[in-house]
Formats: sequence, structure tokens, C-alpha cells
Amino acid sequence: MKSLRAGSAHQKWIKLSSRPAQLGWTASRQRAFATVQGDEDSTSPYRPGQSFSRECRDYDVLVIGGGHAGTEACAASARLGARTALITPSLDNLGVCSCNPSFGGIGKGTMLREIDALDGVAGRVIDKAAVQFRTLNSKKGPAVWGPRAQIDRSLYKKEMRQEMTNYRRDGKGHLDIHEGKVADIVVDWSSETAKPGRRGRITGLRLESGEIIRADHVVITTGTFLGGEIHVGLDVYPSGRMGEAATTGLSTSLRSAGFAIGRLKTGTPPRLDRNTIDLSPLEVQPGDNPPSPFSYLNRAPTVSADAQLPCHATYTNPQTHDIIRANLHNSIHIRETVKGPRYCPSLESKVIRFSSKDRHIVWLEPEGFDSDVIYPNGISMTVPADTQEAMLKTIPGLENVEMLQPGYGVEYDYVDPRSLLSSLETKNIQGLYLAGQINGTTGYEEAAAQGIIAGINAGLSANNKPPIPISRADGYIGIMLDDLITKGVSEPYRMFTSRSEYRMSCRADNADLRFSPQAHTVGAISGERWSAFQSETKAMDEVRAILENTRLHGTAWNRLGFRVHADNQPRSAFQLLCHINTPLSSLLPHLPPSLSQNYAPHILRRVEIEGQYAPYVAAQAKDMAKFSRDEALSLPLDLEYESIFGLSTEEKRVLSDVRPENVGMARRLEGVTPSGVLRLGAFVRGMQKREREARGGGERNGRGVEELETMTGSVEANPPPAVGVGMAGT
Repeated sequence: MKSLRAGSAHQKWIKLSSRPAQLGWTASRQRAFATVQGDEDSTSPYRPGQSFSRECRDYDVLVIGGGHAGTEACAASARLGARTALITPSLDNLGVCSCNPSFGGIGKGTMLREIDALDGVAGRVIDKAAVQFRTLNSKKGPAVWGPRAQIDRSLYKKEMRQEMTNYRRDGKGHLDIHEGKVADIVVDWSSETAKPGRRGRITGLRLESGEIIRADHVVITTGTFLGGEIHVGLDVYPSGRMGEAATTGLSTSLRSAGFAIGRLKTGTPPRLDRNTIDLSPLEVQPGDNPPSPFSYLNRAPTVSADAQLPCHATYTNPQTHDIIRANLHNSIHIRETVKGPRYCPSLESKVIRFSSKDRHIVWLEPEGFDSDVIYPNGISMTVPADTQEAMLKTIPGLENVEMLQPGYGVEYDYVDPRSLLSSLETKNIQGLYLAGQINGTTGYEEAAAQGIIAGINAGLSANNKPPIPISRADGYIGIMLDDLITKGVSEPYRMFTSRSEYRMSCRADNADLRFSPQAHTVGAISGERWSAFQSETKAMDEVRAILENTRLHGTAWNRLGFRVHADNQPRSAFQLLCHINTPLSSLLPHLPPSLSQNYAPHILRRVEIEGQYAPYVAAQAKDMAKFSRDEALSLPLDLEYESIFGLSTEEKRVLSDVRPENVGMARRLEGVTPSGVLRLGAFVRGMQKREREARGGGERNGRGVEELETMTGSVEANPPPAVGVGMAGT
């Protein structure tokens, strides 16, 4: 197999019919468990080779896996002051991008900015490692913009490893990194140690070496390695990524613990040699000028506008499709018993599902400044290697292409995400969190978002604090969490703007306004981040105040050339921004000169967008308020739904299976009717009233069920916490 390093482009790749050992697919040798960083001054009780008693607690939080979810999870937990360790089979694989060399896009880019607003690491690393920035949908409104970046694989990996290994040295948090492979989770199943509604409590991990590390919080982020298989043609190899062994023990452990385990699949395209591609006839896609960074901490990325690398577009054709169609029987990956990503399908799936289409676009994406590798986005495939090579040569520009690595499919285990709370803690086992593809999602961004939420909540729990409250109304991260835990998945889950009912309010430009205050409240962001946020919002507030205080009657604005009603109704300059063809630049001549002199262009642009969307945001705020009232009425995990009079048999079954956290989640479950939600609300309120009376409070708190709104599901805001009266153990 050809190496993907620069300078290796003329070695001949080994055909995939060869023995797995020739392909680097043999399991890596067993590594000793060793502290990678911080040994000399570590306050952790752990030392290499040490045995642990049951009373010993090495760490507050353990994170399994160093991918996009794992790196965000361990960094977030450490920021909150929890003694955290990341367990990874290889330090060299921190920050590896298994598939495409890019981040962001429609919906996904907004989610990345939300991660950055929570003080995540991905946005800052992308800004250092990107080779191109481009905003998708830029000709449409900001609500559907999709920030995207092509990255240098090697540079991203280098920067992420540096961020992780230096986290503790730089004073960002207590984070150790250990090399090792996890064989099993350690759970205390005694009922007296777990909270109501839980079957057990996590107490640590056991490594394949036999060593046990103790912790009361564990975050599993195994990606496609959980029971992973690589498929190329009819060949199947146990692996989670090319050249790396799969994780098998954890699947058995989780299944034994009572989790529902399913199978999903994904794939990746072949890698191509840039030197054998004719780019001259192909469509060029340059980066934006100027490039826009992902992190709110950066005003500009590392790469300059003129140093960005372009992408190129080409297309498949009927000859391409004929070759694929003739070899479908030679791919074990093409089967409907295991679902793949509907919105990022393989070329085989495109040929089958869209048989009337004569062509499909292929984006040729560079993998780095010093790399000769090209990633052909859009043609992931699993047919035999020889077939892939023949197919590639039918595509314009690729007539003489040399394939560096064939495409392959990956099939892997996932856990039904309906077994999770919105904090990503499992309902069955206290202290166990799941994040990333193990929950049925696909994509770097979805994994990183789950990782940072799981890490924040594990860190908060380690400090005896409640989870950070993230809901659908807050942004795309909340939407994903809610979709996963209420609906589950039947195919790999991917984020789009269309999934949001509040996308006018939840945009890529305002993620910091939506998430940073919450993160600051729970202590999840650094002082540097909070200071930068305060400076930014202070400037925005000052600009908005100037616009709000510049008020003229409609006739006066009309005389100045603005298309508004010529009446005596006073309107502010800020209000005019929502009018068509009224950009801030057209208002500047009529505003104080200090506005353009004292404030940065990006501040003016942000306020301009706020003004454009102000009426829509105000309308959505009412819907959000109703939504929030629903979310405020909590449902205990051990609530006995069979005892609630008036619920149908189907409603009782659905509610018992999913065990929603609040009335809002219950309302969104398939099979639960509006009348069922009313009866559920009445039961819980009555239960709470009886508990207050038993405590001697007697004070009436809350309206009766007759005041619940059937259509909107509104309930009184901030109800008292749910209590354990009339509960049944599980």
C-alpha cells in the first residue's frame, strides 16, 4: 500500500487481494500503559506499573478515544477543574481526520462555531491548519450560511496533538494522556450506590493489559472502531480505520450492560496522486477573499487570501456508472440490512438510487500544502480496487490518474441514543457518557459537538454540579441532542439547517451570543475567552445604541432616499436594516462619523445582521418561550408510566422505553398524543403537590392541568424539581 506522505506518489500500491499484513491491517502490538505527559510533576496517584485498590480514585473523568469527540471531551472536562485522562491506543493518532480533509458546511459550520463559543478546541486548530476558507450559501441570507474550511491533514494533526499534550503545561486544566487499549468498563451494580432510576454506577476502566484505572465518570468516544470492519470488494477485515485494529471488548461489555447495540456503515473514497491529474480543463473553486476564521478568538486565520489552495470540480458520466453497475455484486458493503449515510451516499448508492442521472459532481480537494494527495469528495466506494482504478480513468481530468489508496467501507457498532439523557450520560449507568459515532451520528462536527457536551457535563458532575442546560432553542447542538435522545437513529445522523425550527435566531454569526454566557455561568470557558466575548458584545451594544438613538419620521427617511412609508411614525436606523436594499453602508452617511471610525468592520457587520433579522428573531422568541415552559416540567427517570390513568397502552410503552426527561421531550415522541401530554402533566403536578404537602409546605405552586395549552404544550415556567413519590424501581 502506498504511503500517503508527500514524496511517495510514485510507489506502486499493493492490490487489496493481498494479505492484510501487507496492508498494515494487523493489530498494533500491545503498548505498556504509560503517562505520556506530566509525569514529573503530576499530582495524580497513578504511576506506571502501579496496582490500584478499590478505594483509589485516579481521576475524576476518563475519556476513551482521541478523535474529534474525545479531544473536545477531555479538554472540556479539564477546563472545569476535573482531573482528566484521555486513553488512546496511540498518541500519534490524536486529531486524525479519517475521511475528508475539511470541516463545516451547511448546518455543520454553525455547529462548529457553537463548539468554539463553548471554548472548544476545533475552531482554533482549524484556523491554524486550513488551506482554504469558503462560506457556502453566501448568496443567500446569513441564517443558512455554511462556513467551511479545507485543512492540511498533517498540520491539523500536529496542532491538535500540541494542543492536547500541552493543555496541562499551559495551565488550561489537569489533562493527562495515556496510551492503552480499553477492554471493559467497570460498573458497581449494587442498588444502594446508584441514583434513582439507574441500574449501576461507573467506577472505572480495565485495560487490555489488565490494569484498572478508577474514575466516577467515563466518556466513551470510540468512533467507527467499536466492532469495526473494513470492506473492500468482498474482503472483510476487523478494523476501524485503514491500518488500525478495531475495538471489540467494549461492544460486548456494553451489550452485557443492557444497551441496545446496532450496526451502521460509512465509507471513504480512494486517494489520488495530484501529479497524475490534468486540472487544466476543470472548474476551479477558490477560497473566500478575505477568508473568515472559525474561532471567535481570531480576527484572521493563519493562511492568507492569496496563499489558499483551490479545489476543482469534475463529474462522473454514464461510462463511470456502467462500470460500477457491473460490479455491484462484488461489494459486500452494498446491502440494506445495515444503513449508511443517506446524505453522503457512496457512488454505488448514487448509481442505484439516482439511476436517471447522467453525472454526479466530484470535488478534487487538496490534502495539504506539502502533500501530493487529492481527496475526490463525492465518490466513496467499496467495489474491488481494480474496479475503482478502471472507473477513475473514465472521469474527465483523471484519465491518467494513479490511485494511492483504494476507497473502502466501514461497518461498526453503535448504541441506541435513546438510552441517553440530554447530558449524554446513560440512563442505565450513572457516570457513563457516550459521544460521537457511538451514538449513531456521522461527521467530524457532530462528533466534536457531542464530545464537548459530554466533557462539560462529566466535569460538572465531578464537581457535584448539574448539567449545562442545552435545548433545541439554543442552537444546532441542542437540536442534535434532542433528535438523538427522542427519535433515535435508523441511519447515520447528519446536521442540516433544515432540522432547526429556530434557524433565523440560531445562525453561524451569533453562536457566541447564544452559548458563551451559558458556558461562563457553569465555568466551562477560560478567562481569555470571556474577556474577548465581553469586549465584542460591548462594542456591538454601543453600535446598536447609536443606531437605535438615530430616529427620524418616515417622511424624513423618505426624503433621504430610503424606501419607507412617508408618515409621521418615528423609526430608528436599526429598524431600517430589516428593509430590503438597506445595508448599513447606506446609513453611514447619516450617522455619527465615530461609528465607522471607532468600530471594526466585523462589529458593524454583526450588528447589521442582527438588524436584518430582528423582526424574525422577535417572533421566534415567543415560540421559544412556549418551548422552554414545556422543557421546564421534569419527569423522573423512574416514573411508573403504567400507573398514570388515561394514558393509552402505546403511550405507556413509548414513554417507558424512552423515559423522557421532561414534558417537552415527551410531546416530541412518536406515539404520544396531545391529550396524553396533558394527562402526564397533570399527574406529575399532582405528585409534586402531594410531596410538598408531605413536607409541610402546603403552598400552592403552579396552575392546574386545565391551564396547559393543548396546541403549544406550554406549562408553567420553573416548576419545582420532580420528586420520588409513587415511583417504581427498574
